[in-house]
Amino acid sequence: MKRFLMAAVGGTLAGAVATTQFVGPLLAQESDSSSSVYQQLDLFGDIFERIRADYVEQVDEKELIEAAINGMLTSLDPHSSYLSPDDAQAMRVQTRGEFGGLGIEVTQEDGFVKVVSPIDGTPAAEAGIEAGDFITHVDGESVLGLNLDEAVDLMRGPVGSEIVITVVREGEEEPFDVTITRDTITLTAVRARTEGDTVVLRVTTFNDQTFPNLEEGLAEQVEAAGGMENVNGIVLDLRNNPGGLLTQAIKVSDGFLDAGEIVSTRSRDPQMGERFNATEGDLADGKPIVVLVNGGSASASEIVAGALQDHRRAIVVGTKTFGKGSVQTVMPLRGDGAMRLTTARYYTPSGRSIQALGVSPDIIVAQPRQPQNEEAEGEEEDGPASLPSRTEADLRGALDNDSLSEDEIRQIEEDRARAEEAAALREEDYQLAYAIDILKGLAALGPEAARAAMEAQANAGVGSEDESTTEN
Repeated sequence: MKRFLMAAVGGTLAGAVATTQFVGPLLAQESDSSSSVYQQLDLFGDIFERIRADYVEQVDEKELIEAAINGMLTSLDPHSSYLSPDDAQAMRVQTRGEFGGLGIEVTQEDGFVKVVSPIDGTPAAEAGIEAGDFITHVDGESVLGLNLDEAVDLMRGPVGSEIVITVVREGEEEPFDVTITRDTITLTAVRARTEGDTVVLRVTTFNDQTFPNLEEGLAEQVEAAGGMENVNGIVLDLRNNPGGLLTQAIKVSDGFLDAGEIVSTRSRDPQMGERFNATEGDLADGKPIVVLVNGGSASASEIVAGALQDHRRAIVVGTKTFGKGSVQTVMPLRGDGAMRLTTARYYTPSGRSIQALGVSPDIIVAQPRQPQNEEAEGEEEDGPASLPSRTEADLRGALDNDSLSEDEIRQIEEDRARAEEAAALREEDYQLAYAIDILKGLAALGPEAARAAMEAQANAGVGSEDESTTEN
């Protein structure tokens, strides 16, 4: 006991000596650091005054200072920026679900504007803008050298006005122009529908309306199906969802989890970290879930996909997500402006960060590209493959089937019609059809076997690839 006591005392004394020895130098270092900061601020003031006095044209002092502030923030990372009063108001409107513009979520990469994702039903989506496109020019003016906010300002304008953007796309040899008419973007956060026995929840963004829309849409589809017992599972479609509010991502995840961590955030100060846990209650009543993701799924979408994947609550299908694993806090500033500052990283329940890595699907399924050459596509349709197929029943005088009742024949015809609808869906949206096929297979196994199959798929690791698909 004396030995432990002496060791403790010795440690205390040593600490005291060390403190006494280094207090002076530490104070000197802090003083030197403060002096250096004030010198740099004086330098900024000198440059500002010189610009005001000697620049070739008259400058707007307010715009000059705002540009300096924005430059300081954008030098930190692609997601920190200064929001002017107008921009701050536009952002507040956007989180409520309505704003003016083209309908694309963008970031900056290699000096150009990169499309994270087009938003469903917006002018950009209808014009064929795709996730991963690079925008190099706006109305003929290059965006190279502009920061993200300046480039976005070029794309803004009155509703109803036209804009021409120049796009560079992987797989296309030359840049091409796309003309888009600006419009008021009204976001429907969640669109719900039923495909066969599967409820499909298409989540386009995470704003204030997302969880209420999802809860209401799911309830309507389940009621129309005659109860959850008639639903074989749920597809949560997060493709091209650029993210949004962290609080809504937590609520959506919680909607399908009974317990456990959803996400945690860690900032520079360890005491400022937060952990968010699920509460009891599962909107899907334990039914299997498939989450669809792609390279346009970012931020809040990745939080939901990562949480459901880590808890083995869903099978994640699609392609690797965008990889935005940081949290931005919007801080009001004097003059009605705001500062958007990256304040934390977020981590999935297993403790992994998806920053720059993204969420890897359990099953990789790429969306096959549609033929770009319309003439070639037309020739293919005119070929032998497009000729109608003939069966025994089409032959004149073919015998009837006398082994089945009319009800059995009608059931076979209904099953065949559903199969043909599924085949048509594969032509229209291969990834969604693949997800629905997974749920059909799980439903055929029964609840217990389905849970075991999902657990086995999750434990097998991520990255199983469907070789029949074409990579984007």
